[in-house]
Amino acid sequence: MEASKHIAEHPWYRPCSLRGKLLLWLVSLHLIAAGVAAWASYMSYGRMVHTFMEDQMQLLAHSYAGNDGTPALQPVADDAVYKWGTFIVQIFGPEGRLLASSWPTLTAPLQERPGLHTVRTEAGRDEHWRIYTAAAGTRPGALRVQIAQSGSFLRHEVAHRALFAALPIALLLPVSLAVLWLVVWLNSYSLHAVAREVAAQDERSLSELSLARVPDEIAPLVGAFNSLLARLRDAFAAQRRFVQDAAHELRTPVAAIGLQLENLRAHVPSGDAAERFAQLEAGVTRAQHLIEQLLRLSRQESALPAAGAEPVDVAALLRESLGQLMVVADRRRIDVGFDGSVAPIVSAPAAELRSVFDNLIDNALRHVPEGGVVDVRLHEVQGQPVVDVVDNGPGIPPEFIGRVFDRFFRVPGTSAGGSGLGLAIARTAALRHGLRIALRNRSEEGAGRTGLVARVYLPV
Repeated sequence: MEASKHIAEHPWYRPCSLRGKLLLWLVSLHLIAAGVAAWASYMSYGRMVHTFMEDQMQLLAHSYAGNDGTPALQPVADDAVYKWGTFIVQIFGPEGRLLASSWPTLTAPLQERPGLHTVRTEAGRDEHWRIYTAAAGTRPGALRVQIAQSGSFLRHEVAHRALFAALPIALLLPVSLAVLWLVVWLNSYSLHAVAREVAAQDERSLSELSLARVPDEIAPLVGAFNSLLARLRDAFAAQRRFVQDAAHELRTPVAAIGLQLENLRAHVPSGDAAERFAQLEAGVTRAQHLIEQLLRLSRQESALPAAGAEPVDVAALLRESLGQLMVVADRRRIDVGFDGSVAPIVSAPAAELRSVFDNLIDNALRHVPEGGVVDVRLHEVQGQPVVDVVDNGPGIPPEFIGRVFDRFFRVPGTSAGGSGLGLAIARTAALRHGLRIALRNRSEEGAGRTGLVARVYLPV
């Protein structure tokens, strides 16, 4: 609907794109110029043909006017009059009576004044005739001569010669329009290339746009955009430095607080004080986890995309991740299983892949209820290796599936402690190395099932 509304607001004769406006105006200009050239050619050749024919008519009339007697005229056929433009000779007596005619069908009378005339008659198939009447001679009884020519022949001859002269223009016009379209397309293509470069930018790679193929008129705009990108790079760098510095500064005192709490645990009396101490300890643990996630996020954003790529055995990496996280699973009495039916090798930094799987498994362990189940499966789907992290937790409401990868976003109503950064870190690391993460509620598989399936598509 938006597209149809946009088209309705901008009809073809009022395009909104620069390329459309250039083509519309330049094509219109070319067509107008071609029309003016054709009209000028028609007028020029019309004047030339009429002048030539009139001169011939005068010469022929004067040659016949010099005769003493009535000359014998050769009859002229109709086709010669209309197709070839043969002159019709009329001989009149001094009193204006027609004595002889090479084409008797023409009934044009002797014109009163000598010179050129355009006469309309009902003779034959032509109503308009071009006639030259010679002046009367000075001798007594001198004959009057009148030469006529078909007006339709003259019009046809002028149109034919003008069309022949305009033929090169007509042939060059499509070539000119094609070249014009190509030039406009090439220039607009360079702008599309700049647009693709802009679309490829993200917060980790804000590189300057090339000015090599940019037209001079657009170069200031691209230069201003490069200046904006430079300011954005500085702003993102300052933000990363702040997060990293703040996390580093907080790491040591929070760790010290955690140690002090461990030392105080044995001295806390039972009852309400012990419950409040446990809440305080959980808050400090959550703060420690948040600081570690912030440090990991800052290191991830400052790392180069292809730094430290190496062949990694995904099955062995998953076993290591599960081994590291078994402490969390045992504390909450969660049954963790691993099933690896394939053993793919992925070229990527091992630490980045660990970040992907650690965060997904840790997210499942945090949201599954105590005594629940978390399974990690390494198998193939339609010939592509995938890793599934399956739990029997509450799952994610469908309206929040698309937002759980946002930083610091937590599904409303969840009681599990977390920073809201785990899935964001996992997705960022996955995208950097050609992996894709998809989330699906197990309720879609059938009634009675609960939990979430986090599937990681590995590169083939």
